[in-house]
Amino acid sequence: MLLTSFADRPELIGQAYEIADTWPEFTSHEPVVGALLSRVVEEFPEYCVVATEGGRVVARGFSVPFNAVLEGREETPDRGWDQVLLWAFADRRHGHAPTVASALEITVDAGHLGRGLSYRVLAAMREAVGKQGHDVLLTPVRPNAKHLRPRLPMADYLTELRTDGLPADPWLRVHVKAGGTVEKVAVASMTVSGSLADWRRWTGLPFDRDGEVVVPAALVPVQCSLTHDRAVYVEPNVWVRHRLSPHAH
Repeated sequence: MLLTSFADRPELIGQAYEIADTWPEFTSHEPVVGALLSRVVEEFPEYCVVATEGGRVVARGFSVPFNAVLEGREETPDRGWDQVLLWAFADRRHGHAPTVASALEITVDAGHLGRGLSYRVLAAMREAVGKQGHDVLLTPVRPNAKHLRPRLPMADYLTELRTDGLPADPWLRVHVKAGGTVEKVAVASMTVSGSLADWRRWTGLPFDRDGEVVVPAALVPVQCSLTHDRAVYVEPNVWVRHRLSPHAH
């Protein structure tokens, strides 16, 4: 298993999206994801890491730098994932120097889950970001067991700890064990809006009544309006802060 940044292995950039991922179908219809995610590894290869085994890409980790001190900005915005991705591309275009970096995702090939690979990719990403001179990696974490309790508010979910004091959620636990600190909820980290026909196609569910619809793999219920022929999913994530030892440039 080899872990490097994409900047060190640019020949793998074209394979970054060939992983058999386990993301739910509806997330691919998130507009910011659709517009920008596929450009991250080309624009910010030094902030993105790749794991290969036998020459095949088996995991990836993406992060982006952004400026958190410009007017109206902060390091841990409520619009989480969407917001930092938009800021990163705006800053690149306008020449604003980044002040911090945010992880976007760690995706492990479906055939390689359960081998501790996400932990190694997170470590590699922390190292890659530190090499760019940052002393912090922020992460809008998508807790991977929250979908089992969609009606529980995320703030309440965060209070659930094991007897050893670590988060009950497995993915949050990986971050905390790696040295991360849970800071706050990003209440609207991703938003997916579609017609009822769209949602039926994405989920196989009827979407035939007003109100909350619990969708498999969704962290909170989807809000459905028959009158407006619209259903909207607003996903909360959790901001985790990793302190790094920055390398000299």
